[in-house]
Amino acid sequence: MRAFNDTTKSIDERASERMNFRTKPHIKQTIKRAAALSGVDDSVFTMSAAYESALSTIEAHERTVLEPVDHAAFFEALDNPPQATPDLKAAFARHKDRVVSK
Repeated sequence: MRAFNDTTKSIDERASERMNFRTKPHIKQTIKRAAALSGVDDSVFTMSAAYESALSTIEAHERTVLEPVDHAAFFEALDNPPQATPDLKAAFARHKDRVVSK
């Protein structure tokens, strides 16, 4: 049996935000069962699982892992970048219009 690890417990903030969503009865019962087996209530179980998934998703989008075969080509391109093509310039313009970076 795997011990439950509440990943949200160490965050030193007041829980002031509310999240509401609807789910299917089967999903709710499964979450309640898993929470009971873990010794926590379904809110703690759901919040911790959602938070872990969110962190994992963010990490997957912010980190690039290169295979050894790609490593040299990547750093060569950084050291000696090719001239920007019209298509690349258009792609950067689309990105600037669509994506908000923080």
